[in-house]
Amino acid sequence: MDNNKRIIFFGTPEFAAEQLKNIIEKGFEVVAVVTAPDKPAGRGKKLQQSAVKVMAKEFNLPVFQPEKLKDESFIKSIESYQAAVFIVIAFRMLPEMVWRMAKLGTFNLHASLLPDYRGAAPINRAIMNGETVTGLTTFFIDDKIDEGNIIRQLTMEIGANETAGELHDRMIEKGKNLVINTLNEIFENSIQTRKQTDIIKSDFLYKTAPKIFRNDCQIDWKKPIGVIFNQIRGLSPYPTAFSTITSSQNQRLELKIFETRIEFTIPDEPFFSIQTDNKKFLKIALPEGYLHLTKIQQSGKKSLEIIEFLRGFQFSGEWKILDEKND
Repeated sequence: MDNNKRIIFFGTPEFAAEQLKNIIEKGFEVVAVVTAPDKPAGRGKKLQQSAVKVMAKEFNLPVFQPEKLKDESFIKSIESYQAAVFIVIAFRMLPEMVWRMAKLGTFNLHASLLPDYRGAAPINRAIMNGETVTGLTTFFIDDKIDEGNIIRQLTMEIGANETAGELHDRMIEKGKNLVINTLNEIFENSIQTRKQTDIIKSDFLYKTAPKIFRNDCQIDWKKPIGVIFNQIRGLSPYPTAFSTITSSQNQRLELKIFETRIEFTIPDEPFFSIQTDNKKFLKIALPEGYLHLTKIQQSGKKSLEIIEFLRGFQFSGEWKILDEKND
């Protein structure tokens, strides 16, 4: 009987690093880690290591950071470990010559209930679309993106005010048992999978989760207030929704908006005007009510709760939204 239970782990951000830590602490044999190359970050452009690399170094694991996943020396190094399973979490797409190496398969942890929200930004997109339910999926990787056979799924509710960051953190914890249970089933040869094509019916319109770009972050204030509210929480804390407001004295203020609250009413003031008491509230008059900005960041400053922000910035004169997206 083959007792090979060696694992190679592929991943980059915190979401992956926490899974790596849990796998090791649960006693599984991780023999190597593959992550993104160090990248310059911050004002000093110092090289920054990925969260997965930092975690791997804590456990004295060999770390590979290939620029190209088809590089011959990298392929030979990975082959030398003769790993039974590859785990891929929040990493780029693997070439077939890599994912086929694992004797028992290569699986991924994805932050949605596949086949819904295939793509790079499932957490953000689900909240931006106003979903109330999402989940996690482990599935075997194949030659298509996020289309492999499903191993396990776990359903999660999305809170009415929950941000992408908050859901991300809950998914880290929920994902731990899902990954461990998936590994146990693979090593015990008790695994049963489902084809995604069996779930997708002819009239099934599944939702996708493409990468977030800057244009996705700019607020279109002519959209319904609920859509704007979901966009903001779906992009918080990163990459963050943004907008520009302007005064009657031609002052401009670029704002990142992290948290908001809806007050449904018919505003007395002109639509798209900024209302504040310069002490406790800052709100935007919209056709369906007021959108209260409760946590914001001025360009070049740190993010602040609105009361703290108004201690340092006082509004004078009339202010309104500069709707660059529609001008």
